[in-house]
Formats: sequence, C-alpha cells, structure tokens
Amino acid sequence: MSCDLAKAYEPKEVERRIYDFWMQGGYFHAEADPQKKPYTIVMPPPNITGQLHVGHAMDTTMPDILIRWKRMQGYSALWLPGTDHASIATEAKIVDVMKEEGVTKEDLGREKFLERAWAWREKYGSRIVEQQKLLGLSCDWERSRFTMDEGLSKAVRHVFVKLYEKGLIYRGERMINWCPHCQTALSDIEVVFEEQNGSFWHLRYPLADGSGYVELATTRPETMLGDTAVAVHPEDERYKHLIGKNVILPLVDKEIPIVADEYVEMDFGTGVVKITPAHDPNDFEVGKRHDLPIINVMNEDGSINENGGKYAGMAGMDARRQIVKDLEEGGFLIKVEPLTHNVGTCQRCHTVAEPRISTQWFVKMEPLAKPAIDAVRSGKIQFIPEDRATKVYYNWMENIKDWCISRQLWWGHRIPAWYCEDCGGTIVSETDPDTCPKCGGKRLKQDEDTLDTWFSSALWPFSTLGWPEKTEDLKYFYPTDVLMPGFDIIFFWVARMIFSGLEHTGDIPFKKVCFHGLVRDAQGRKMSKSLGNGVDPVKVIDEYGADALRLFLITGNTPGNDMRFSTDKVAASRNFANKIWNAARFIHMNIDGKDVPCALPETLTLADKWIVSRFNTVAKEVTENLEKFEIGIAVQKIYDFLWDEFCDWTIELAKLPMSGTDEEAAQSARQVLVWVLCSTLKLLHPFMPFITEEIWQSLPHEGEALIVAPWPVYDEALHFPEAEKEMEKVKELITAVRTRRSEMNVPPSRKAHLYIETQSPAAFETEKEAIARLAYCSGVEIEESFAAMEGAVTVVTAACRGYLPMDDLIDRAAETARLTKELESAQKQLDTVNAKLQNETFMSKAPQKVIDGVKQNGEKLREKVRMIEESLAAFR
Repeated sequence: MSCDLAKAYEPKEVERRIYDFWMQGGYFHAEADPQKKPYTIVMPPPNITGQLHVGHAMDTTMPDILIRWKRMQGYSALWLPGTDHASIATEAKIVDVMKEEGVTKEDLGREKFLERAWAWREKYGSRIVEQQKLLGLSCDWERSRFTMDEGLSKAVRHVFVKLYEKGLIYRGERMINWCPHCQTALSDIEVVFEEQNGSFWHLRYPLADGSGYVELATTRPETMLGDTAVAVHPEDERYKHLIGKNVILPLVDKEIPIVADEYVEMDFGTGVVKITPAHDPNDFEVGKRHDLPIINVMNEDGSINENGGKYAGMAGMDARRQIVKDLEEGGFLIKVEPLTHNVGTCQRCHTVAEPRISTQWFVKMEPLAKPAIDAVRSGKIQFIPEDRATKVYYNWMENIKDWCISRQLWWGHRIPAWYCEDCGGTIVSETDPDTCPKCGGKRLKQDEDTLDTWFSSALWPFSTLGWPEKTEDLKYFYPTDVLMPGFDIIFFWVARMIFSGLEHTGDIPFKKVCFHGLVRDAQGRKMSKSLGNGVDPVKVIDEYGADALRLFLITGNTPGNDMRFSTDKVAASRNFANKIWNAARFIHMNIDGKDVPCALPETLTLADKWIVSRFNTVAKEVTENLEKFEIGIAVQKIYDFLWDEFCDWTIELAKLPMSGTDEEAAQSARQVLVWVLCSTLKLLHPFMPFITEEIWQSLPHEGEALIVAPWPVYDEALHFPEAEKEMEKVKELITAVRTRRSEMNVPPSRKAHLYIETQSPAAFETEKEAIARLAYCSGVEIEESFAAMEGAVTVVTAACRGYLPMDDLIDRAAETARLTKELESAQKQLDTVNAKLQNETFMSKAPQKVIDGVKQNGEKLREKVRMIEESLAAFR
C-alpha cells in the first residue's frame, strides 16, 4: 500500500485499489473458529434480473457496517451473499426477448428454454454483484450462493417432501390470484392494491316470473357471464319474499336462483349482489355454501373463453365494452357511476390480477404460523422498531391464509411430484422415481409447475449453510444474528423465514430483525419507474465516491423511518471525506521523515488529555449505539468528533508546539495527532471503509490492514474528566472572543490584548499561548481581578471574564464614519416607511397583508437604527 497521500482525494482511484487489496488479503472470508464467537448476517438475495438501486444500497450498507464492526471486534463475522433466481421476473424477461425473435416457449420446449434461462443467468446474474462491490460490501464472496444451485435445490426438495408427508402441503382446487400477463398463480402478498379510476354499473336482472326485477351493481360487468346466482341478506325485509325465486341472467338468457346469505351487507348499495363463484373469492365461498355451479369464463390470458358465448375470444376490456353496450341496448343498464377504488395488481408487472379457480399446490399455514408468532411474542426474535413491526407481523400471521406455492412457469424449482398414468397415483419424492410404488407402472409424468420463488428464499438462512446436512458451518453460524430488511419485505420473506426456520431446524433463523425505511426522492415520493424519479447509485458513486453515498444513507437514519435522497447531502458527505483527507495530509507534512510511532507519549498536556479523553468517550458511546442499531447516531458522533474537536481544535492546538523549538513537545504533539486520527479511523471504518483504509495505511500503524484492526475499547486509564472540564473553559473563552470579533467585523490580522479575569486560572495559564494564537491576541494577562477598563469590549463565560481594549480592535475614526453612513441609510429607509404609513390613500386602499408587511419592516428598521446609535455611543 502507498504511504503517500495525493493532494486531493480521488475516490475512483482509491476505491478500486483498496477493494482489490481486501479481496487479495481474503479479509472478507469467515471460517468456523472455536477460538472466536460467530456473527452471521445473510444478505437478502437480489434478483438476477436486477441492478443496484438506492434501496439495495440502503439494504446492504447497514449490514456491511455491522459486519465490519464485528470483524474488528474479533468475531468470525460472516456476511453470506447470493442471488435469487426470481422465477416470474426472469422468465418474463426471457420471454420478451424471445418474442422479438418470433419464438415462444412452446416452440423451444422446456429443455431448450431452460438452456436459455441458464445462459441468461450466466450473462446477467453477476451484474448486480459487481455493482455491490463498488459500494464496498465486505461479503464472503467465496460462499456466494444462488437459490437454484445444487445444494439449495436439494434443500427445497427435502422441505417439500417433508411438509407433504406431514400433510402440510396439499394439492387442490381453490380460488387463487392469477396474473393474465405472467400467466401464473400469485400468492396473496404478490398482489399489490393500486388506486384506479373505474365505474359502478347498475344493472337490472329481471325476475323469471315476470313480476319485476332486482337491481345490483358491479365493477366488472364482464364476469356476469359466469354468474350462477344473486344473493340477498336473509333478514332483509325488502327481498325476503324473493328468496328461492329465479332471475334471468341478462345477455346469457338463463335462469339463476336468488339465495339468502349473511355475506351480503344490507346497507351497502341495493342489498343485492351477483354471485360469480369462479371469479371472486367471496363469491366462491357463497357458492360452496349453496352448492352453486362454478363457471369459469376466462382464459389464462384474461380473454373470454368458450363459456362466454358470443363474447368468446374477446380480450377482457374489449368484452367489457361490448357487454356494457349490449346491456344498454337491451334495457338492462340503469346507470353508471364513476368510482375510485383499490384494484389488486400483479406485484411485478402491475397487470390487474384475476381471481380464478385453479388446481394448485398449497402450504397449510395455521400450524406453521403459531410457533412463528410465539417466537416473536416471547422475545426469542426481536423486531426493531418493536411496536410498529410486531403489529404488522401479528396481524398478518394471525389472519394468514394457506400459501399457494405453485407457479405456471418453467424457470424455477420444479415441483417434485409425479403422476402415474396407469393408476392415477401421485408420487412425491426427493429423487426422481422410475416406477410407481403403488402399481409398479413406469408411465410417470412430473408436475409441470415450479415453486414460488419465496419457497426457496424462505430456507435461505440455513440452506446456504449446508442444511439439510449437519455441517460444521450450520452448527457454528446458525442461527444468524441479525436481518436488516425494509418494512416492505416483512410478509414476503421475514415471516416465511421465521416459520421455515422453526419448522425445519427447530430453531429461529435470526435473533433480531432491524427494519429500515425507504429512500424516497427529494419530494418525499416513493421512487418508481413510472415517475422516473429513481436514483442510480452507481452514477452517484462515480461522481461522489462510495464512502460519500454510504455516509449519506446512514446519517440521520433511524430504524423504520424513511429518508429523502438529496444530492446536496451526498456532496456534503464528500466534503467530510475531503476534510479528513486534508487533516491527514497536514499530519503527513509534520511527520514525514521523522520517526513518529502510533502511540501516546508518556507525558500528556492538558489539550492532549482533553482530546484523548474525548475520543475514549466517543468510542464507548459509538459502540453502545451500534449495539442498539442506532447507526445514524453513531456516525454523527464520529463526524462531530472529527470535524469539530479533532480538525477544528486539536490540529490547531498542535500547530503551536510543532512550530516551536521544543522538539520534545513537538514530537509529543505529533504522536497525539497520529494516535487520535488512527484510532478514530477505526471507529469510522465500518461507515466509510475506503478512505479510512487508505489514510490508515499511509500513517504509522500496527497491523496489516485497518479492516482487521482491533476495534477501540473504552479505557478507564484514558478518562480525564478534569482535563475535559478545564479544557472546555479554554475553548469557551476562545470561541467567545472570536464570536465577538466576528460581530464587530474585526479581521484576524488585527490583534488585541486580552485580559482574563478568573478565580480558577490554572487552565488559562497552561494554555495561554494557545489562547493568544487562536483568539488572535497580541498578549494575554490573567488575574483574579482587574481595575475597571473604560472603552473595553467584554466577553463573559461561565469560568471567566475577558476584556479587549477597544482601540486594539478597531480604528475609531473609520468605524465611526462607517456606522454614521449606515445610520443615515437606515434612517432614510425608516422615513420612507413612516411616510407610507401616514399616507391616507395608501392606508385606505392597500390590502391589509401589504400594510402589515410595511409595519413589520418599519419595526425592523427602528431596531436597526437603535442598535447603530448604541454602537456609536460606545465610541464617545
């Protein structure tokens, strides 16, 4: 590593070189080591179709901070990375490419299609990994896993068979969510509700006996083709006499019954609802209770099927328009009301999801949910922030429905179930069977469907460590320590990992879950492709550096709360990097060519004890903050210490001895600067790893790399509370003098003699030369009491009173002339305001808001005149 620091910090040059240094050193790799405690985090595996966005940057920066911190604390810290095969998203992208070629899945066949899918994975699967490395992630890349690699595939099959044999996985015909675009089943949590504009179509269904009609309303008139009843509440006096009668289904011209069911809300709409068991989950349940026929009128792509009569073959929306037109022409349409309502859409493609009766594979959730709820309620797993996260978790888990796990896709884990074409039996097996165990037949056909991507992701914390084999890694690194996801993934992944871990390993998958918020745009909006307000973190890194982006993402960050992206704040983070870079260069200017160890000198001055003690306290507090996942608070303390206390004070205080003739004092100052900066770089390293490693390597240090340097530990021997107290007195006085000079516009070049009146002079005597230098004084005198000083400027602090002779500070004649000119200008403006307020025309015609503004301006000008007059009086 280079020991020279360039004149300016260049992130592009430094970050590439430093990351290669870490990789070559194998510093990211973790092994099961009985001499160390384990600390494990598994990375939420990003899709192989994806590329880094600010959400990923947030997701991964915070765990990287924890891993780097624990690694420095001496843990065997494993951050296990990987990628997800993302069944629906990946297959959709491949199909889109094939469509441009004029080729379909069916044209290729399953085997050839999967060859394309694996080729896609090889081409694009590592793209996001390379981008993650740009961010500085210290993952154990040697252990990187893929949700369809051999070991994980084995785990998936094992789990499926185990749950099937326990009766927790079953195949059946049920109402599911269907995406007409992706043409696959969706689980409930893969359906996202979006507010859309629609209509309420009020329809007339004639009574079969010709005695009248019932009125009902629907938001989906095309589904009426599959109506098999209308329903009313059994206690509704308006319709009791109609229960058991029939109505004529418009357009289809067939009789369907009027049934009584408590599902109907009497005070909603007309109190009559159409029942379409094949296309609505509530209607499906009503249909089961009344043994109604189930008529599916839609194809898998959302078009009308052969059960739709003359509308067969029409796309869904085309059919809707034609049906509405026909209803109107037939006299069945009463009115149309505009409506804004929440519509379920596919989470990935945002196509409106269709409820659909389908034969699918399901996981029984009630037996799995109970222990998962208990694990959180008992505190075995801790959610942070607790109240908000647990409320959402309990609500979902306590009302959970069976999980539809089959997907009508070819890319993914194929369901390990075979159907015997001889006896009709079903074989579920971890290995591919050759014969049917029931009849000995050999005509076996494997289920065409694949498993929901989240089925394999739910096993991630333990399958990645070798489970179901009882590996040493599993024994040592499991359960993992913490998960740091966004709130939006609590259903998809967090809950599923919890019940999967408990069911399959008998233990929790992680001890703590610390949820972070979303990164929103500058206006507070969620970033999305449709808004075009996304931020590419790779571009941010290219312009500002990874450390600046990381610092921005965590500054002010608190668990569970959203934050807004701000280019200005990223630039401010880069400025902080430049600040510590320049501080390091200043130290180099004073130590290069000299033998300066990274150790504190035997004798410490008051200023030395103050900064050492302050660092000691900051190290303790930062550690405590990290233990409570208060990452934003922790980094703010380091930031403030480096900028305010080290750069603005310690470096300035050290200039005096280092520029003097006392070599012993100069060497002592150099050692303190090196020790404090190197020690603070250790604290800052998890947050800004690149610049800290580069600077640390350039300074005198012990060890081969900062990434594995020992984390600073609070040392009682370095706690100097009295020195902190005394030095604060000196700092307060210097600050007060400089503030007063600034208020009077006195340039630093104009020195003033300072008289310090105090009952506790020790600290001021000790730091007399520092006070003179930093407060721009020509000399300093310290006494318990001074005679009254006429015409002196006074500054007062808790520990002393300071006097600065006025003539030392300013040129009286010049200042009087300046103030007189300023007074004349202010008085002239005030006279104009007073004249306006005395003008009857203005006061009678001007809006009250304008008059109030003039009055407020007048008050400000009167105050300004008064203050200038007081300043002039002080010179007389």
